[in-house]
Amino acid sequence: MSEQNEKWLKELMMLAEGSDNIKTEKQARIVEAAIEIFSEKGFAAASTSEIAQKAGVAEGTIFRHYKTKKDLLISIAGPIAVKMAAPFLMREFASKILDLPHEQFRDLLRTIAKDRLQFVRDHFKLLRILIHEIPFQPELLEQTKALFKEIVLKRMEEIIIHFQKKGQVIEAPPWRILRTTASIFIGMVGTRLLLMPDEDIDEDEEIERTLDLIMYGLSPKPKEEQPRST
Repeated sequence: MSEQNEKWLKELMMLAEGSDNIKTEKQARIVEAAIEIFSEKGFAAASTSEIAQKAGVAEGTIFRHYKTKKDLLISIAGPIAVKMAAPFLMREFASKILDLPHEQFRDLLRTIAKDRLQFVRDHFKLLRILIHEIPFQPELLEQTKALFKEIVLKRMEEIIIHFQKKGQVIEAPPWRILRTTASIFIGMVGTRLLLMPDEDIDEDEEIERTLDLIMYGLSPKPKEEQPRST
């Protein structure tokens, strides 16, 4: 088992704490193989025989641990949706990022962008499974929607209102500001990791230019706010 895959499995075991944990070495190999195949081919195109072959186990061994292929998927994607998307990492994220004092809204966005870019890079295959399957698995979609509304949106609304009162953010519904900001961030991360993973890009510079789009839109910044040349 590769070091990176072992990291995924340890993360998944931790995220699934309180549910059916990975208890045997064969089960760990099954989950590792499923992560690889689900992330590469998607749930519908994957077969349990292919997963069993990659895991080096008999196909019947999969069904001793999971009643169906969907149960295997949910055992992987469920903990990601429930724990990664909100209560587990959002609590950590809040203590690391959101509760830190930031005088400027841009500084907060910069911190979030760097943290989330690294987060996606560290959990890329697990997140890809979740993204692939949310549209086709209603329970995952409902879990993710509820967690976003109850935790992410609620916390970020408080922060946006705070910076609106300071005059640093336009008067608009906080959900609209969050939607716009999140869409631009997702586009930046997706382009960087999916479309241009091997390009020699200065990520700090890319984040700054992305923040320019969020803070100023597509209109030129006022001359007095143009960065000084060095």
